[in-house]
Amino acid sequence: MYSCSEVITDEGKQRKLNIDFEPFKPINTSLYLCDNKFHTEALSELLEDDARFGFVVMDGNGCLFGTLTGNTREIIHKFSVDLPKKHGRGGQSALRFSRLREEKRHNYVRKVAEQMTTLFVSNSKPNVAGLVLAGSAEFKNDLAKSDMFDARLRPLILKIVDVSYGDINGFNQAIELASDVLGNVRFIHEKQILEKFFEDISKEGGKTCYGYMETLKSLEAGAVETLIVYEDLSMVRWTLVDNAGEEHIVYTKDAAETPAQDGADPANKLTVVDSMALTEWFTENYQRFGAQLEFVSDRSQEGSQFVKGFGGVGALLRFQLDVSALEFEEDDDDEYYDD
Repeated sequence: MYSCSEVITDEGKQRKLNIDFEPFKPINTSLYLCDNKFHTEALSELLEDDARFGFVVMDGNGCLFGTLTGNTREIIHKFSVDLPKKHGRGGQSALRFSRLREEKRHNYVRKVAEQMTTLFVSNSKPNVAGLVLAGSAEFKNDLAKSDMFDARLRPLILKIVDVSYGDINGFNQAIELASDVLGNVRFIHEKQILEKFFEDISKEGGKTCYGYMETLKSLEAGAVETLIVYEDLSMVRWTLVDNAGEEHIVYTKDAAETPAQDGADPANKLTVVDSMALTEWFTENYQRFGAQLEFVSDRSQEGSQFVKGFGGVGALLRFQLDVSALEFEEDDDDEYYDD
């Protein structure tokens, strides 16, 4: 529960206003501050990254499965195991003891691999952005090399780390040791998407579009497979209504630029009903068109080229499409106002 309080003066009297609400994700920060403003830094961190990473911590006593999303860690499953030591008791056959020991270790690795598939694969697709394998023995390496490792999860292995502990302490140590690769996952994913985008353009494959107008037309046609949008795109979508009640959609470069009406009939002025950042509109509506949404930054060479050369809006298409032949909800001349 996140609480804020404010003192409001009402006709010479002071009354205290308390605001309590529950964030959509847990906050691992505890603070108590008295100030003249609300402190929302902990809430802002929840919006930075939604990437979910899976962790597998194995040792001779058992295995722990956890996830990390932003700064929120969660243990989703764990189990213990009783494995024989390296040396058997007196009177046992050394060969038989070794065979039984290897069999139990093999069964342990198989059980971990099966649990990974159950926990980290949903609807035949991985539900995590990456995997970190951790442990204090060779179990993690045996798991990574095993034929029982799910082929859908193998490409997601980000790092294999040695930890000194098992269970929750090993989980926390694995997060610290893997922090370098976790921070680069989004950067690598962004480069892969944009490289695919530029490759189709260079080969003239016809399965890409760019520019806000062509992208919107392709969305309306249901042809967009992956929608690519610059995360700091400043374009705004305006909803206007004329005197007859007809709705018009207008786009401007930023919120400070209001829709112009030069040459419009004074008797039929357009009234602004709503305005919304185009990135917000994409976020709320991309699923309606059956597309995937990917936000990219301009911090990489590919991202900078996408923003400067292609306007920061583009898409990978399911099939080749002649966008120029498509009709849109408004004429192009009425869709974009610029000074």
